[in-house]
Amino acid sequence: MRREATAGVAEGTAVATLADRLDHVLGRKTADALHDAFGMTTVEDLLRHYPHRYATQGAELGESQPVEGQHITIIARVESAQEVPMKSRAGKRLAVRLRSDRHSIDVTFFNPHRVKHNIKPGVRAMFSGTVKYFRDKWSLTHPSYLVLPEPRDAEDLVSATPARVRGAGALAGLARTAQDGSGVDMSVFDRALIPMYRATREVESWTVMRCVRQVLDQLDHVDDPLPEWVRDEHGFVGLDEALRSIHLPDTKQEIDRARDRLRFDEAAAVQLVLAGRRHDVEVRSAPSCPHREGGIADEFDRRLPFELTAGQLSVADEIAADLAREHPMNRLLQGEVGSGKTIVALRAMLQVIDSGRQCALLAPTEVLAAQHARSLTKMLGDLAAAGELGAHELATRVTLLTGSMGVARKRAALNEAVTGDAGIVIGTHALIEDKVQFFDLGLVVIDEQHRFGVEQRDALRSRGRDGASPHVLVMTATPIPRTIAMTVLGDLEVSTLRELPRGRSPIVSRVVPAKVHPKWVDRAWERIREEVADGRQAYVVCSRIGDGDSDDDALFDPDGPEPSGSGKGKQAPPETVSVLEQFEFLTSGPLRDLRVGLLHGRLPADEKDAVMQAFNAAEIDVLVCTTVVEVGVDVPNATVMVIVDADRFGVSQLHQLRGRVGRGGHQGLCLLVTDAKPATPTMMRLEAVAGTTDGFELAQLDLQLRREGDVLGVAQSGTVSTLRLLSLVDDADVIEAARDFSRTVTEKDPGLEHHPGLASMVRAALDAERVAYLDKS
Repeated sequence: MRREATAGVAEGTAVATLADRLDHVLGRKTADALHDAFGMTTVEDLLRHYPHRYATQGAELGESQPVEGQHITIIARVESAQEVPMKSRAGKRLAVRLRSDRHSIDVTFFNPHRVKHNIKPGVRAMFSGTVKYFRDKWSLTHPSYLVLPEPRDAEDLVSATPARVRGAGALAGLARTAQDGSGVDMSVFDRALIPMYRATREVESWTVMRCVRQVLDQLDHVDDPLPEWVRDEHGFVGLDEALRSIHLPDTKQEIDRARDRLRFDEAAAVQLVLAGRRHDVEVRSAPSCPHREGGIADEFDRRLPFELTAGQLSVADEIAADLAREHPMNRLLQGEVGSGKTIVALRAMLQVIDSGRQCALLAPTEVLAAQHARSLTKMLGDLAAAGELGAHELATRVTLLTGSMGVARKRAALNEAVTGDAGIVIGTHALIEDKVQFFDLGLVVIDEQHRFGVEQRDALRSRGRDGASPHVLVMTATPIPRTIAMTVLGDLEVSTLRELPRGRSPIVSRVVPAKVHPKWVDRAWERIREEVADGRQAYVVCSRIGDGDSDDDALFDPDGPEPSGSGKGKQAPPETVSVLEQFEFLTSGPLRDLRVGLLHGRLPADEKDAVMQAFNAAEIDVLVCTTVVEVGVDVPNATVMVIVDADRFGVSQLHQLRGRVGRGGHQGLCLLVTDAKPATPTMMRLEAVAGTTDGFELAQLDLQLRREGDVLGVAQSGTVSTLRLLSLVDDADVIEAARDFSRTVTEKDPGLEHHPGLASMVRAALDAERVAYLDKS
């Protein structure tokens, strides 16, 4: 393909490699700016910052719906430019209408006398500024701009003279820095495809483009880390060609070929890390915990008052086989809300206890930890009464350990863990504290694993005896996008429960558009009264407490949608009803003659426990609460849930919440109250949740709505992604091919010691922090 020289650099000069530092190639000032903006330090870092789109001669591409406050750069043609009086003060402004890729964009310039000689109808220019919305339409106010030459035929480019800079602001200033005595080299804008880069206020797309051209003009031929047989098998171009084509393509076909190759590089880098990790797991030791005939697990099974489903038995066999191995289990147990994951996990714990070892159950909230302790103790009966009068001879002990426990109770719980008296230790983050020691930890069960940080989960993994790693079982009802992503990437062994236990009825969900049909909200409160009159109970869930502070157990889903104010056309999040306000309204209004309780994460632990026990005992008709009831809370008599401001919750969290009702023999009903307007993305998301009870279908929807998130880093929302080209939604075939390749390589060379090029590729794709993160995940 054609290579173009940057001003001041001779054509064909080859003095740089991918490993070279940017300050040696571009100078310290430019390199520092790139590092501060994007974390770039090497030539490869820069060249892996791919264009996110391309402007063309036929239709200059623009963002169709950029985010409020985003700093963007577009190429567009001036459609109209008129001086109009300003409404708020004396003087005039230049109102400009741009046309870019069939999109119309409004731009305002103050001091029109300074720009009107350049900004005229028909002029083609690059504009850079901050997006602002007004009445659902976005615009730019006083952006920097650079007038571009009209596209010319290829034969004219050779004789074209450098242009003078016409523009204002940062773009024009950057252009002037590239000029020599005869003007600035604008030839890049005569290309059929002009690369456009994600940029910041300090580092414009123009700057990145100029730096990339300068680096490419100095870059030596890049040796390809992928073996020739892989390139031939998939028809990939070489890395050297791919990097040059992605930045300075002549045709769309070149872009497609480059992306195909570089997309595979991303998938291969991740797969190589995961394959290496799987190898490390295989060589790491774990306590072997085979099934023991006549032990506590068999006795528990003998007492079960119901039959396990075929799915539960199948999954139990998979887990039992893992526990019997001498390498640590790393398994995800995913199942519908109410599908019986807890009973499967308990049977696994009893198998470990039969081997003389302990289990830790990590829950995200104290309410849920206490609920687990009560329910497991109740299910086990005298099998959980070791050391007590009347205990079964095979009995163990279930111990609860939370941060808010009194000193004496906490000391007793710590002693039971370290002596091994407690076969099952249940707790929250308190279990991860350094002072918590186990006698012989064989299994860690993590309920709703997305509610814990990687470092927190990793801390328990290091608690095995004599350097061994305990087995790990994580559970979720609706996998969050990162979990799905890691599953697709092949990092987790997966067991799935799809069928509901016998007698469980599917939950009916309905969206209640409060602004369009305010009487429907009144009907929701009437519906609660009807259920209570029939002897049942209800939840009313709110997104915040209402005291001005955040609540670890409340607010919207950390993996849910961005706050409504972060998108286009919004200046601030909409008003939401706090749990305190809702409690006040209901107790003095629609539900004033019912027994209404209040529960949120900031209540003292003993008060939370008392409220939950009262609700369990049907001493409370309606529980007004935050998301402390999201997971694990089991009140079979509760049949109705009203979720207020449902648009403030993520897809997975809505599915989790509604799983708290209909857990007995009666039909469950979930009402999603929202102020969202009809036909908006928010309303469509809520209607999708109401339209299915399939948690796996909703998980896929969640992934599509929010993308993968930072699969290789600490972020779990879709706002930041390590992946540059690879999509975990759309590129399953690429991931599968990369997985096969990585397994072939790592079977013979797990440390990539004989594949230095591949090791370098992994380091370029994943920094050390992300590699460490994957190792812990």
